[in-house]
Amino acid sequence: MSEKLLAGLQLMVFGMGMVYVFLIIMIFCMKIMSRIVAPIAAKQKAAEEARQTRSSGSDDVALAAAAVAAVAAERR
Repeated sequence: MSEKLLAGLQLMVFGMGMVYVFLIIMIFCMKIMSRIVAPIAAKQKAAEEARQTRSSGSDDVALAAAAVAAVAAERR
């Protein structure tokens, strides 16, 4: 009985050790990936902000034109 208990304990320690090693490797890989992807994400974010800035300006003009047209139509 004690041999089976010892074998089970060894298997448990081995399995937990493998999980721990896998998690460490996964964290290491995630850190490397974040360093690789960070410059690309920064470029995309800057491009998206520039695109929103350009489109919001034209949206403001269109909104102002619609407001002026609505006021003019109401006065008639």
